Amino acid sequence: MITSEMIRQLRERTGAGMVDCKKALTESNGDIEKAIEFLRKKGLASAAKKSGRIAAEGIVDSYIHGNGRIGVLVEVNIETDFAAQNEEFKLFVKDVAMQIAAAKPEYISREEIPENIVEREKEIIRAQAAKEGKPDNIIEKMLTGRVEKYYKEICLLEQAWIKDPDKTIKDLMSEKIATIGENINIRRFVRFERGEGIEKKEENFAEEVMKQIK
Repeated sequence: MITSEMIRQLRERTGAGMVDCKKALTESNGDIEKAIEFLRKKGLASAAKKSGRIAAEGIVDSYIHGNGRIGVLVEVNIETDFAAQNEEFKLFVKDVAMQIAAAKPEYISREEIPENIVEREKEIIRAQAAKEGKPDNIIEKMLTGRVEKYYKEICLLEQAWIKDPDKTIKDLMSEKIATIGENINIRRFVRFERGEGIEKKEENFAEEVMKQIK
């Protein structure tokens, strides 16, 4: 049986994505060393080593959805200008822009979130749990899980990819690093939504974006 702990250990040792680690462990019947060898043969175990290299080139791309209703600008960096012209890299950047349009992330990673924002969210979660009548010891156990869920909702790298929910954006990026052979970094983004801040009907943007790309 392949456990989440086995997947975590393999990810830490190789830097490969969660889906790839699970597949490698399945193919190697749970043998970590054989799984590492499997990932190396696929070129996926090198992504972690590449992640420390400086990525200063890249492109700024845009995505406009729904007749100008939602607009996204995103900067994604890569190591060389040559790689920035790679079609696979360009498609990755476009996928990232579409993800931002559909899933409305607020930050790229959890490390970017100000501590006061995290603490405020924890207080909201505690208050909600207390209102449900949960005892203090249970509340603290619930807190970890709910905070993790919060990160997955607002952090781009931790969101499930809209085209394949079994992968996160971080998993997708690791795959591209391994395939292209250069470090990739999503540096910054901005998302505009027409009429933002004005009370209006709630829309399912993820569903709309997916309909447009099919």
